[in-house]
Amino acid sequence: MISVNRRILLGGAGLALAAPMIMNRAAFAQDAAPAATDASAIGPETDRFKLGSFDVVVVRDGSRAADNPQETFGTNQTPEAVGELLQANFLPADKFVNGFSPVLVNTGSDVVLFDTGLGEGARANGMGRLVEGLAANGYTPADVTIVVLTHMHGDHIGGLTEGGAPTFPNARYVTAQTEYDFWADPARMGTPAENGHKNVLEKVVPLAEKMTFIGDGGSVVSGITGMAAFGHSPGHMIYRLESEGRQLVVTADTANHYVLSLQRPDWEVRFDMDKTAAAATRKRVFDMLAADRIAFVGYHMPFPAVGFVEKLDTGYRFVPKSYQFEI
Repeated sequence: MISVNRRILLGGAGLALAAPMIMNRAAFAQDAAPAATDASAIGPETDRFKLGSFDVVVVRDGSRAADNPQETFGTNQTPEAVGELLQANFLPADKFVNGFSPVLVNTGSDVVLFDTGLGEGARANGMGRLVEGLAANGYTPADVTIVVLTHMHGDHIGGLTEGGAPTFPNARYVTAQTEYDFWADPARMGTPAENGHKNVLEKVVPLAEKMTFIGDGGSVVSGITGMAAFGHSPGHMIYRLESEGRQLVVTADTANHYVLSLQRPDWEVRFDMDKTAAAATRKRVFDMLAADRIAFVGYHMPFPAVGFVEKLDTGYRFVPKSYQFEI
């Protein structure tokens, strides 16, 4: 039986900004967390639930506060327009919090990890806590049999290695052929993608012999299917999970802010590499999720990063999960 750490209930709650606090089911019956002056004294937040027969764990790898939201979201808008939309949603106009939430899915046959967080290089700033969060839920790096890379930006591949060795020693890897080919290409040198290219050379290329490349409609394992969602990066992929009639889509970075990217899907995002394609992908993916009332987990959504969307004016309203997966 996999145990849940009794000390994770309140970890990191002070970092969440205007996001509803959603507690682990197990936490209601567990001991109160000890007093602490910072989240690192308790452990990273995690959220665990069942999707049919699948065991799903979301880990808060870290979060980071920043100023000037318009420099990241709505870069084709004025700071005033971005600030007004934030304030209309009870958020500050001049600051935002960005979270990072990898997802582990135990299918019963495989333990599949979607993205690896920021890794050891971010620990000095209180991030890179994926392995710690998995341990709180009874999983070790050696338990992971498949690592799926939704794309190869640094906050998704940073945890692939630890001390120069693979973090997940028994895993094989799955990613999009298009994504790998773009970042591994020496033609990236001398371009704005040069740093990303170097990071992929360090973190991903050494693992290529254990890598399976898929495209739209490709299967990871039974019940997990890849879907092309290009734009944020050249080969950005999302994944549909289905077990016993329940569904969840891992949307990765299709939308990176639960207000600015969902309520205004046409607004440009600094880190979307093809901004036109990214906007089109956002609308296609979230139109589907809204129409079919399917839950999703978004890498940068407010923790626990799981929820639903409904159509709202020109975009979508984010509805965080509550007890939908408990009954």
